[in-house]
Amino acid sequence: MPGEVTLTRAALDFILHAARNTYPEEFVGLLRKNKRGEIAEVLVIPQAVYGTNFSSINLYNVPYTSGHCGSIHSHPGMSARPSRGDLAFFRVTGEVHLIVCYPYDENCVHAYGTDGKELALKLAEP
Repeated sequence: MPGEVTLTRAALDFILHAARNTYPEEFVGLLRKNKRGEIAEVLVIPQAVYGTNFSSINLYNVPYTSGHCGSIHSHPGMSARPSRGDLAFFRVTGEVHLIVCYPYDENCVHAYGTDGKELALKLAEP
C-alpha cells in the first residue's frame, strides 16, 4: 500500500474539470499510472452513472487490459470523507482512490487507500 500518491498536472486538471462540469451530480472514473508510477490518466467508463449523492461503474464494462490502479469520484458537498459505499467501491477498484469535493479546486482532492485511510497527495514535477 503506498503512503504517498503522485498526480500529474494533466490528470488533476481533468479531474477538476470533470467534477465541475458534472456538478451537482457525482463524477466517477478509474485511475491509471504512467511508467513513473504517477497517476496520469482518468479512464471514463461507458455507461457509468452520475447521480446526486452517488455514482457507479458497471465493472463488466471495464476492459481487463485497462491497467487501472484505483478510482476517482466527486462529492457535491464540502466533505471528501469516504462513505461506506465508497469503501466498498474502493475494495473492488484498486489500491489508490481519489475523492474531490466542492468547490473542486486543488485543495479539495484527497487520496485514500483501499482501507479508507488518507494518503499524502503531491503534484508531479513537470
